[in-house]
Amino acid sequence: MNPLRRRATGAQPTTPRPDGGTGETGGRTVTDRSLAAPTGAATAPSSGTGGRGSTAIGRPSPWQDTLGRAGVRSLQLLAVLALVVVVAFAISRLTLVVIPVLLALVLAAAIHPLVARFEKVMPDIVATWLALLLLAALLTGIMGAVVVAVLRQWDELSDSAVEGAQQLVDSLSGLPFDISSQQIEDLRDSATAFLTSSAFGTGAIAGVSATANFVTGLVFMLVVLFFFLKDGPRIWSFLLRPFEGEPYLRARRVGTRTVHTLGGYIRGTAIVAAVDAVGIGVGLLILGVPLAIPLAVLVFLLAFIPLVGATLAGVLAALVALVTNGPTDALIVIAIVVGVNQIEGNFLQPVVMARSLALHPLVILIALTVGTVLVGITGAVLAVPIAASVWGALQVWNGPHEPAHPVARKERPPVEGQVAEGQVEASKP
Repeated sequence: MNPLRRRATGAQPTTPRPDGGTGETGGRTVTDRSLAAPTGAATAPSSGTGGRGSTAIGRPSPWQDTLGRAGVRSLQLLAVLALVVVVAFAISRLTLVVIPVLLALVLAAAIHPLVARFEKVMPDIVATWLALLLLAALLTGIMGAVVVAVLRQWDELSDSAVEGAQQLVDSLSGLPFDISSQQIEDLRDSATAFLTSSAFGTGAIAGVSATANFVTGLVFMLVVLFFFLKDGPRIWSFLLRPFEGEPYLRARRVGTRTVHTLGGYIRGTAIVAAVDAVGIGVGLLILGVPLAIPLAVLVFLLAFIPLVGATLAGVLAALVALVTNGPTDALIVIAIVVGVNQIEGNFLQPVVMARSLALHPLVILIALTVGTVLVGITGAVLAVPIAASVWGALQVWNGPHEPAHPVARKERPPVEGQVAEGQVEASKP
């Protein structure tokens, strides 16, 4: 064929290869560069940028070596840490707003299934009010039982506390080192002087201010909780309006998993806390320890603080038993607390909390510490469900059944003298 005609039709002339090939593979023309330029000649880059990771004159970018990549990663890490610090500072300055909103979100996630059941047979506003009234009635009943128990046993507890204090003084007098009654009297006088001093008055004023802030935050939380329960899906749909395509689907996955994790955690913790409270409360009633019902309620509340809540409740119950009933009953109370905690940790927790909270104890401990440092006891309560929600969001970041970073299977290169597994199968007739 005439070369001019071949060029006119758009075909490229093939270059013969040393092995007799035509230079064409898979319909694509392969150009022999040895014919285009002599050996050792420098070839100019195809574009002014020199390709990705290259400078304008073809040299590799200094950010592509090991030190450059480490510098880029360090800058990214510093940016993330700076963002975390800014968010933590904002939370610490806006606790009166952030904490009630977070508490309302957690409670709404836990109560939403009940509201959804009510909405099947009644309007949404009626369902929301009914759920809130049931919750308020439950809390009022528990607090009423606690107040009645404290008022009924207050005189007995006061007498037992005086006797226990005298027993403590007698025990201290028998120690190897000398502690005189005069030193104990001086300590009591110092405590009395502090209670009547201006410093205690200042602390009392600060306590009144803290109480006012608590009441304000409680009212704000109840209002936010009402709207979360009534208009939660509509609020979430409004927040997702700017997103489209894959970002929209990802945001919906993350939101659904977060609500599911928060609700499951609160409901599961409530079940575990109720079992702990009933077990320890029954033991205290059998032993005749005063304030058994208030102590059981305290066990229920402290169970929402993982790792340390149950231990702290057991210590308080043992101290009350020690002051009122003596060391024998205190040891029995400690044994009851340890037994209930073992049943909870080995049987109840894995069944109830397996799906909603799959965190390592070290992660829980770090989350508790960070939450307590930032916002105190409320942070200790909210830290673990927030950490569990973050972990759940990472699990569905790329898809409903895919991890955040799927691990690619690395193929091992064949050893010299051996062939790859796929080639062995292909070579068989």
